[in-house]
Amino acid sequence: MKTTTPAERDLQGEATATGRDTRTAVLTRSVRANVPLRKTFVQANAGGDSRHGPLKDFVTGRDLRGLKAYLLIVAACSNGDNGWSTTHDSAVWARLMDIHETADDQSARTGAWRALLRLRERKLIDCHRSGTMITATLMREDGSRRPYDRPDGKTAENRYLQIPAAFWTTGRDESLDLPGLALFLVVAREKNWSAFPAEKAPEWYGWSADTHERGLKKLISLGLVERREHYIKAPFAPLGFTKTHQYKRTAIMLPRRPRKKAASAGR
Repeated sequence: MKTTTPAERDLQGEATATGRDTRTAVLTRSVRANVPLRKTFVQANAGGDSRHGPLKDFVTGRDLRGLKAYLLIVAACSNGDNGWSTTHDSAVWARLMDIHETADDQSARTGAWRALLRLRERKLIDCHRSGTMITATLMREDGSRRPYDRPDGKTAENRYLQIPAAFWTTGRDESLDLPGLALFLVVAREKNWSAFPAEKAPEWYGWSADTHERGLKKLISLGLVERREHYIKAPFAPLGFTKTHQYKRTAIMLPRRPRKKAASAGR
């Protein structure tokens, strides 16, 4: 039986793709500077019975792995080159989700499949496997099980936020816990310098005020969001005004502008 020397193991380790390497390769192949995500995933449009979007179930179900996996599937499929689907070996899926770091090969493969099944139960994707290969196909972000199409922003249900590819390629996703990732999407959904009062979180998003506050604090501590004070005239307040906080994403997390096409020859 052939054994591997320590030097050979070191070389193998240096040549082995990490989770971030794999996520970067997925984004490079999809050829997108920004990943579009319908705003209804975060919060339903006004006028319905509830403002809660599918994001709520990830937060209340404490499913950080599932949420990260879903956002990666959106990133991988959103160029439409393969019919809104992406296919990988189950070991690659496990590496995309960083499960391989804390589990043996078979357990990591199983964990990846279970995460995808949870997304299917939430009606956000369809998935099937053949041997070790797993295919995930996007469905509408609102959990309606309707077929996916790329949002164009022309109607209320097609308005979308954008996540820059740098969110993954620079490892920002690796530092976020579940409240932080949820609030990153919440802030990205709105225009710059919007207010996100914690007391409204249960009504607007479906999670607790404490979760909301922890998410905003996490984003500020990581330098992903800026905060400023905002004063509102209030004639009946003791000081004549009330103070709130407004937030916006920092420059590194803003959508990237598309590169201008080179001018045609001869012009």
